[in-house]
Amino acid sequence: MSGGFDLAPWELRWSGLAVDQLHRTESVFALSNGHVGLRGSLDEGEPVGLPGTYLNGFYEEHALPYAEAGYGYPEAGQTVVNVTDGKIIRLLVEDEPLDMRYGQALEHHRTLDFRTGVLTRETLWESPTGRRVRVRTRRLVSFTQRAVAAIRYEVEPVAGDSAGPEKTQLVVQSDLLANEPIESRTRDPRVALALKSPLAGESHHCSGLRAVLVHQTKESGLRVAAGMDHELEDVPGLRTEVSAEDDLARLTVAADIPVGGVLRLTKYLGYGWSSTRSGPALRAQVEAALAGALQTGWEGLLAEQRAFLDDFWEAADVEVDGDDELQQAVRLGLFHVLQAGARGESRGIPGKGLTGPGYDGHAFWDTETFVLPVLTYTMPKAARDALRWRHSTLSLAQERAEVLGKRGAAFPWRSINGKECSAYWPAGTAAFHVSADIADAVARYYAATLDAEFDQAAGTELLVETARLWRSLGHHDPHDGFRIDGITGPDEYSAVVDNNIYTNLMAQKNLREAIAACERNPKVATRLDVTEGELAEWARAADRMRLPFDELLGVHEQAEGFTAHEEWDFGGTEAEKYPLLLHYPYFELYRRQVVKQADLVLALHLRGDAFTLEQKAADFAYYEARTVRDSSLSAGTQSVVAAECGHMDLAYAYLAEAALTDLNDLHHNVANGLHMASLAGAWQAIVAGLGGMRDHGGTLTFAPRLPDALDRVAFRMSYRDSRIQVEVTAEQATYRLTSGDPVPTRHHGEDIVIDGEITLPIPAPPVFPTPSAPPGREPRRRTKAGSSTQEP
Repeated sequence: MSGGFDLAPWELRWSGLAVDQLHRTESVFALSNGHVGLRGSLDEGEPVGLPGTYLNGFYEEHALPYAEAGYGYPEAGQTVVNVTDGKIIRLLVEDEPLDMRYGQALEHHRTLDFRTGVLTRETLWESPTGRRVRVRTRRLVSFTQRAVAAIRYEVEPVAGDSAGPEKTQLVVQSDLLANEPIESRTRDPRVALALKSPLAGESHHCSGLRAVLVHQTKESGLRVAAGMDHELEDVPGLRTEVSAEDDLARLTVAADIPVGGVLRLTKYLGYGWSSTRSGPALRAQVEAALAGALQTGWEGLLAEQRAFLDDFWEAADVEVDGDDELQQAVRLGLFHVLQAGARGESRGIPGKGLTGPGYDGHAFWDTETFVLPVLTYTMPKAARDALRWRHSTLSLAQERAEVLGKRGAAFPWRSINGKECSAYWPAGTAAFHVSADIADAVARYYAATLDAEFDQAAGTELLVETARLWRSLGHHDPHDGFRIDGITGPDEYSAVVDNNIYTNLMAQKNLREAIAACERNPKVATRLDVTEGELAEWARAADRMRLPFDELLGVHEQAEGFTAHEEWDFGGTEAEKYPLLLHYPYFELYRRQVVKQADLVLALHLRGDAFTLEQKAADFAYYEARTVRDSSLSAGTQSVVAAECGHMDLAYAYLAEAALTDLNDLHHNVANGLHMASLAGAWQAIVAGLGGMRDHGGTLTFAPRLPDALDRVAFRMSYRDSRIQVEVTAEQATYRLTSGDPVPTRHHGEDIVIDGEITLPIPAPPVFPTPSAPPGREPRRRTKAGSSTQEP
């Protein structure tokens, strides 16, 4: 059977079976709550594209490769570990194993429901000898009990074309499997070695229908416990047996089931890990989680999951009328962003969430710049928890700054535990903008929530220590003001530059937000030894921040001297040469005007208060012609700025690209997990792009417009304990208060208060010349029906 995704507004359904596409479905059907993540592999464990069960923050260490050592180079890398797999439930039908590669799948479909948070699978399978069974499974990872996942597994013998025996012998094997065989997808032999049987068995236990395995990583010394327990509906002659060894625990169930009868098993999974707790303590923790799940029961877990998601969608739903494919993709993206951050709590949000091992499971600045704005305005508690994780790693960032000879906090470009683990320092160590990105997320969260407890306990300290970094890193020049030299901005095709505008503007905001936080919290400022002189230094650095501008071309320079670089020969670059970093040496990229991803354009969005609309239009057109989008981070931002400059069809094209990056596997790497920043970027493209939402200076404003191809867009947001909905059509925008106190805001510059419902006309968009992307790198344009009119 071939396969493909069906269109539906509230679910993602794959009908048919395509073994060669399992890598795609395993990523998009992944379930997570931010703490536990299960890739969407088939229940039988095989066939499989890439198995994966992940615990947020659980990793193995390995040496970083250096041809030549250098002072300050990070010494150890970290990579996410596929921990004990509890998803596996094997089935034998009269001693023939159900394997989708054998026999015949007469029916097969899998469905992820965004409202229930449940992955459903239904298969009608005929064995090579003609036995037929219908298998129905439902799988969830609990949002309310964060250590728990559960699976309901049902097998029903079905009459075939010819008369068969009255009963069919079914044998079900429910497994916990550690050190699951995985085909390495990394080119780094050190990482491959670290992932080869990374878990050392410590203890195993089984009793009744329960089993627990405890393991420890060999290098990082982290300990993990995984447990399973079961409920079985009684049928005549049912036999059970449970066993356990170091890397495998198994419950075996056997029964003779008549046609029309059902063998029904509910499997509960519990996970826990720690760097300090003992094996017995972790085992007790997991058994307690299992006891709680059993007490709640399968139906109770379903009810809790639905209630949690009902509340989330009430605060976060996005409606798109006129493009069914985009509607489905945007809701899928929101669901996965929720899954990535809902219960991460004391851990970061990896760039792939917990959907795959891509980026080695590292968290990047993607979290604060792309994912946290979504969570801040839809599930603010999750945004707070992610920022608290950054605060918990502050001492490591301070140590890193000290190694680099600087004050304050230098947060890592990529990490799992808070230590820098990028071996390529021009993109890693030199990307100091990460500290300003974290400060930006802190300021946004505070402005959107007025969370004084967080502000005093964590936020102000994060702002102060990052501000100290900028004062230490930059210097005053009598000619050019305050300069920040020798750093790397978001664009990884331009490394170790002077006065990257994005970095400088974000540092400027960081300095000013730190001053404001100290004024709000003088006791905290005193505790942190902030002096009046230091506040004055921050203010002077912010006021004199260097922002390079090319007077001849009339545009800002991405970094000093960028517009004087040689142009890249886009016309002479073949399509198969993208992404450029895989086909050209970095030094060629660094010395040319070619941009991997939105950099100055990202500044036009996040620091739009520093530019006039005319400057934005000129800058956007100049950099649009030089941006190749070799990064999934780019399209969402380009959509936002295109919309602000009145290029609505272009904004629509980039919105669709961001939303469909994973569903259509545009970067050919969805096998390693989903791109959380791109999924979040699609939300930003709708809310900040089509909705024109901005939060400069702690003030929420809107300037909505729609492309001609869309009939209506509506989105919901949370703001300072209130919830609002913004509905946009071609002619007007309607603002509704759905709960909480009235919200003061602005509509296209007009002061309004959202209290009840208010409808206002939408003015005509600004008119600027339509910009062009580099030849061969144009986005797919969308038609009225929502389909693409050209290939990228």
